[in-house]
Amino acid sequence: MTDARLDVQQLNAWYGQAQALFDVSLTVHAGELVVLQGLNGAGKSTLLQSLIGIGPRVSGQISWAGQRIDGWPAHRRAQAGLGFVAEDRRLFTGLSVRENLWIAARGASKAAMGQQLERVLSLFPVLGQLINRPASQMSGGEQQMLAIARTLMTGPRLLLLDEPCEGIAPVLVQALREALLQLRREGLSLLVAEQNNILAAHADRVLVMVSGRLEVAS
Repeated sequence: MTDARLDVQQLNAWYGQAQALFDVSLTVHAGELVVLQGLNGAGKSTLLQSLIGIGPRVSGQISWAGQRIDGWPAHRRAQAGLGFVAEDRRLFTGLSVRENLWIAARGASKAAMGQQLERVLSLFPVLGQLINRPASQMSGGEQQMLAIARTLMTGPRLLLLDEPCEGIAPVLVQALREALLQLRREGLSLLVAEQNNILAAHADRVLVMVSGRLEVAS
């Protein structure tokens, strides 16, 4: 699997009998930053969750690196190179920054874990300053950086981010934006849901969701 490209064709999603996504089709090429915009309830989170395999019942086709993955469980999609950072971050709040990062990289060699740790701390220097602090004692922006860093410890090739800059202090928003743009420069693909136009100006493409449908692409 050398071509890190996501292809989604005619994706539909349901919560019970209520349909949440309607024939969504999109492509994210290797190294692209694609921004997904829309109001609350438009379907952005549902789409990201469906792509990683933790969302509602779906139909349609999801292909990653030339292989169909729509029937795969979430952990297999993650092993294939998809990383997901949820809006609620899902950190182990009782554990330190270091422990959160180590847990994410479990199974890797100590050398590989050390290299990944060095990389994420270079992207997010503030985490190095807080390495022994429990996640529960961090600000919202610091927790968001930790959530992204933890996902990066798994070595993803496509990062799915749900509202990464929402409710974060402006100084940390700037640092977070620069880190994400650096990841794009390094060749990581990003699909980011946002409402606040933090990354849209830097995106290769902007997609707009309205009522579960992709209405506009630019």
